[in-house]
Amino acid sequence: MVSTDTIPDALKDRDQWICWTTEDRDGKPTKVPIDPVNDGYASVSDPDTWGTYSAAETYYDLNEDVDGLGYVFTEDGPYAGVDIDDARNQVSEMVEEWVVDVLMTLQSYTERSPSGTGYHVIVEGAVPEGGNRRDQLEMYDDARFFTVTGDHVDGTPGTIEDRSEELQELHAEYIADNNEQSDYSEPDTREITLSDAELLKKAINASNADKFRALWNGDTSGYPSHSEADLALCNLLAYWTGGDQQRIERLFSKSGLVREKWQERPDYRERTIKKAVRDVTDYYDPQSERSDSASTD
Repeated sequence: MVSTDTIPDALKDRDQWICWTTEDRDGKPTKVPIDPVNDGYASVSDPDTWGTYSAAETYYDLNEDVDGLGYVFTEDGPYAGVDIDDARNQVSEMVEEWVVDVLMTLQSYTERSPSGTGYHVIVEGAVPEGGNRRDQLEMYDDARFFTVTGDHVDGTPGTIEDRSEELQELHAEYIADNNEQSDYSEPDTREITLSDAELLKKAINASNADKFRALWNGDTSGYPSHSEADLALCNLLAYWTGGDQQRIERLFSKSGLVREKWQERPDYRERTIKKAVRDVTDYYDPQSERSDSASTD
């Protein structure tokens, strides 16, 4: 059953509506798009097989074998969809912490999926390049349709909000490095015997000290999102600590960038630090520094 009253008018006003039904494809139930005007299969790449919201709603009401309504995202359209699968236990109604983070970050029209275990968030914005999915999380803004249930999630806006920056932040955090993470192996490290205070003094007086100081003091102005600033500081700390992940975490927690998300999300800390260590290909070498100093004496 579709709750039509809660679907945003901004979405209803666009002629990008289809219906859908469930068919068995290769032994798996598959949501198949249906043309609400010409009574055949629809295609996400063919606007001639879409219709108005009114046409889709009428077709849905008149055909018992149709399971619901769908909205097609297009490259020239203003909207993107974020799909979170298997996010909610129907019995306990428990929701994973990272899912709450995504929903609260986006704060745009959100509804439950037909199964009741997932969420669909519709925002104004474009999905950044670098992939569309990771595990349970997917983002699309073109050549894809979302089922639309109207089962609005309390506590989220009933309207579609501009979340371009938030999409970029979540994409960078959860999706952009997915392919690299699947092949992740612990990199080599270098033992750095300097104390934390000595190491910070080195970093603050290095050739790129301005960048380090700004990040250390909590300045995110040079980055599209706070998460990308977090990663930038972790990259620098990875260099100075020789890739020591525990030390990176300890030092970062003393910086001006530390926030509730860093403190309360061990999965976020671990993912950010691992990416930093993987990205940094060269570490600070105290031995080389001493050799350079000796050669000038």
